[in-house]
Parts: sequence; C-alpha cells; structure tokens
Amino acid sequence: MSDPLPTHAGPFALGTFSSSAGVFPGLVAGTRVRDLSPEVASVRALVEDWDTWLLRLHDLTRSAEGTWHDLASLHVHAPLEPGQVLQSGANYRKHVVDLVAAEKESVHGATPEEARADAERMMDERIRNGVPYVFLGSPRAICGPYDDIVLPALGEQHDWELELALVIGKSGKDISVDRAMQHVAAYTVCNDLTTRDRLYRPDLKAIGTDWFTAKNADTFLPTGPFLVPAAFVGDPSGLRITLRHNGVVRQDETTRDMIFDIPRLIAYVSTTTTLRPGDLLLTGSPAGNGAHWGVFLKPGDVVEAEITGLGRQRNTVRSGQ
Repeated sequence: MSDPLPTHAGPFALGTFSSSAGVFPGLVAGTRVRDLSPEVASVRALVEDWDTWLLRLHDLTRSAEGTWHDLASLHVHAPLEPGQVLQSGANYRKHVVDLVAAEKESVHGATPEEARADAERMMDERIRNGVPYVFLGSPRAICGPYDDIVLPALGEQHDWELELALVIGKSGKDISVDRAMQHVAAYTVCNDLTTRDRLYRPDLKAIGTDWFTAKNADTFLPTGPFLVPAAFVGDPSGLRITLRHNGVVRQDETTRDMIFDIPRLIAYVSTTTTLRPGDLLLTGSPAGNGAHWGVFLKPGDVVEAEITGLGRQRNTVRSGQ
C-alpha cells in the first residue's frame, strides 16, 4: 500500500501501481492516481518521449476524465524499469573524509587532527583534478518503496546507502557540463544496499571489489515512490537526504555535500556510454551508513528514507533463508 503521507514537489508525479485489475503507469496528483495505461504502456515508454508527454501531463492533471484511483488503495511499485543503472561511489565529501581520516589514524598512526586535515586536502585536490567513480548496477536488484528488503543467505554486514537518483530523458554521448541538465527528466529516491563483508574477495585480492555480489541481491535497490519531474524539484544541490533505521536518524545531509555535482557526473558517464531515456544515475550516498555506526540490518528492522520533494520509502527487513 502507499505511504500515509505521499507528498511530492509540484502539481504531479509519475509512478507504477497495481490494483486488482493489474499493473499500470500512473499520474499522481495529490492523493489521486490517474491510470495512464490507455495512452502509454509504461512509465519507461513515457520517459522515452519525455518532451511530448511532459506538456500533456499538465493537461491530464487538470482533467476529470479518465480512471482515477485513491493512492492509498494501490500497491506502489518501483516507478520505472530502467535501462542502465549507473551508480556513483565515494561522492560525498564528509563521508569520504571520515573514511580516509579513520584509515590514516588506524593504519598510519596520525592524530585525529592530522588525519582529518590531510583527508580534507585530498578532497580539495580530487575536486580540482579528479574524476567521479562510477560502476554499473543490476536493474534486477530494484524493488518497490514499501516492499520488504530480503537479506541474502550469505553475508552479515547488510548496509544502507540512501541516494538521490536521476532519470535520463534525452539521449546523449560526450555531453558537456553546461548542457548536462537538459538531459535530466526527473528525480527519484534509491536506497543502494550493500553487503559489506562480501565486497572484497579474499581469493582474488588483486582484482579488488566484487560489486556484483555485494550490491545486486534481489530487493537491494528500493526505488521510488515516484518520479518527480526535474522542473518541479528546482536546484537539486540543496535537497535533504534523511534515513532512519528503527526510528534512529542515521543519515541526514544535503546534496550540497557532493564532491562531483550532477552535471559533472553526467558529463563523465557519457564519455564512456551513450545515455538514453530511462537510464537511472545514482549520485552517491552521504555519511552515516551502517558501517559508520557499527550497526547493520537484521530481520525485523524498519528503514525509512526520504529526500526533499521526492516522497519517502518504508521497508521492513526480513531473512531470505
């Protein structure tokens, strides 16, 4: 069922829903949802013709025609099936500074003051001369914003990472920074879960991280509840990201702490791959994950996550064994 307070920025948002009659793409206006299936097969298909549909959605929101549902009566799915899932790592300054400083203290014997000052200098240099760190995720890991998170049988350190995600609405390759935002259709909420103790392969130390195993278990990418058009979100650099674990605030930061902002991420990714409508780009997670607190997800836990203007998620954790 839907969240009790399904708020979002702007006059409408988009999502994927189901009733007793089946699954359908929907136009969300307040607490009502218009069934768009007579006009379009899916939210993905709508995004692939984004400029045309954006104008039309304004008119449909004001129309009494069509089939409208009470949002509270529907099951809310992830808002779309993406093409690529591109994930940005180590992209929040405070988060990375905390990690680097902790290593310098524990491994190199630096004082807390020395370690933090050195880490801050490293981040300044990275901003000036570095590039983003991006890897691919699996669309199969996606689940809905209120679905259960199912812990895999292997691993114990299951962690949360709340992230702002953007949906591409216009194809492009080698996109310039100054034109990058023209390729953004909408934003949504993603919780990019990771099994920390399966991230590194002791049998293949030279290869490094095993992102596939650690991040792509079924249900490890709760997404949604909505796609909110970029025009309604405004400047994405000041959105607040908040995650609660069993009622305790664990992450609470704004997107202003990003090391590489959205235009730089889009420009960087598009040097390698052609971005197409429906691609999902996650922009990184701020400080406050479970590894920081020394607390990891267990069956029965409840994770509540929200980003300004994009709605909120609520997922209960259960064992898959």
